[in-house]
Amino acid sequence: MATLNFKGKSAVWNHHLSVPYHTLEKDAKKSLKGENDSENIIIEGDNLLALKALLPQYQGKVKCIYIDPPYNTGNEGWAYNDNVSSPTIKEWVGKVVGKAGEDLTRHDKWLCMMTPRLKLLRELLTEDGSIFVSIDDNEQHHLRDLMDEVFGEQNFVTNIIWQKKYSPQNDAKYFSDMHDFVVVYAKKKNYGNDASGWVRNLISRTEEQDARYKNPDNDPRGSWKAADFSVKTYSKEYDYPVTTPSGRIVNPPAGRAWATSKENFEKWKMDNRIWFGKTGGNVPSVKIFLSEVQAGTVPLTIWLRAEVGDNESAKKEIKELFPEIQLPFETPKPVTLLKKIIQLSTEKNSIILDSFAGSGTTAHAVLEQNKEDVGSRRFILVEMEDYANTITAERVRRAVKKDNTKMGFTYNTLGSSIDAENLLAGKLPSYKEFAKYVYYLATGKNHTDETKIKEQNALVGKGESESIYLIYKPNMEALKTLAITLDWAQEAQKKDKGRKIVYAPACYLDEEMLDQYGIKFVSIPYNLFERAT
Repeated sequence: MATLNFKGKSAVWNHHLSVPYHTLEKDAKKSLKGENDSENIIIEGDNLLALKALLPQYQGKVKCIYIDPPYNTGNEGWAYNDNVSSPTIKEWVGKVVGKAGEDLTRHDKWLCMMTPRLKLLRELLTEDGSIFVSIDDNEQHHLRDLMDEVFGEQNFVTNIIWQKKYSPQNDAKYFSDMHDFVVVYAKKKNYGNDASGWVRNLISRTEEQDARYKNPDNDPRGSWKAADFSVKTYSKEYDYPVTTPSGRIVNPPAGRAWATSKENFEKWKMDNRIWFGKTGGNVPSVKIFLSEVQAGTVPLTIWLRAEVGDNESAKKEIKELFPEIQLPFETPKPVTLLKKIIQLSTEKNSIILDSFAGSGTTAHAVLEQNKEDVGSRRFILVEMEDYANTITAERVRRAVKKDNTKMGFTYNTLGSSIDAENLLAGKLPSYKEFAKYVYYLATGKNHTDETKIKEQNALVGKGESESIYLIYKPNMEALKTLAITLDWAQEAQKKDKGRKIVYAPACYLDEEMLDQYGIKFVSIPYNLFERAT
């Protein structure tokens, strides 16, 4: 596999590990109450920080990711703002990225921005999950190389061509740009006998496709269509004369053969699976029954606007919901495009994540797909721009009202980072937030059952070979006195005789006693963050 090199790569390759964890703070006024409002999330804030904040709860839980990052055309006005500890990269912070001729590092900056985000996105995916990335020619080749490194070249699925326009640009200098790409990777593809990886779904059959099936002979098995009974691969055994009901003798076309043996042909004929036309004198064809075909169709790599919409139809969709304002989106994605991605890659109870949420098309598509197949899919959106509430979340509110659905969402902002500096300054997370975080640090996995977090006895949960405890209160005065004491250790030993990792501000036991009670002490805040990095 070729290795992609770019300026700043060494500084950002593991940057996702040092990104601080932030709490997610619910804004009840901006949330939408519904039957499952707690299961859908909209986050306002930097998507790198938001993705890190999602890890303790959603690592390995997201079935499908769709992102529409900046295409890096040079006309978008995006700026590099990640806090990377590198003198070279610090020179880029806050500066608008320009055209290649104006700034030769434009592609480097884009790759530096994408790398830690793709790494975190991969961690959030289920083992049988997939990621779809919209892009154009400006960065498509770089994106492929980068994703080969992050996801593995062997997990590349396909490169979809999406027709984004109908009208050609007659003033184009070279060619009229009519398409975008959607690059698709699995977290893990199926290989050999391993069935644990990603499997794409079939696309639901359309009414037009089903209408091609008729029943001119009133066959009790229902509608069917005639298929060619001859095949291109010649076989002498399958080259035999057939006598039609009208008495006409026919042979396969020159260079071809029948699809099966003479013996099987007679069986199919007796079973009324061979069609000779209404008069009984036509070349034989085989009846393909609608009831026997697979429930859907294999997806193609070219998606035409007539099937999934284009930029103009997407603008109309948004305008219908926001007739009163001019929206800041030149190339939005249509709901039908996202619905097709959801149909291909999810089940009815899957989680779908979009960390470049923009106008909120992904959530709108989840709503419509759930309505269509009575699903319970959930969405997670992240948007850092100031329209996160007024457009992204508002679109969901209006779509819910329009369709009269009962779905809601929680609106979140990024709270304080969980780091030593903030803890010492008194910016303290809740017990539950801190518990989920230390569980992730200790096990490398998200906490799947918050009901098992027991603040009264400091139990966070069970790891593979040890229990995790957190002695903590979100109160600075309390933190000055909380510690692992002999009494605490003895009481914990009565209930749990196994190995224990205990996060606490202090410890009054020596190493020998800690070993006696099966305790590994992790200091809050100092050692905690050494473990994290």
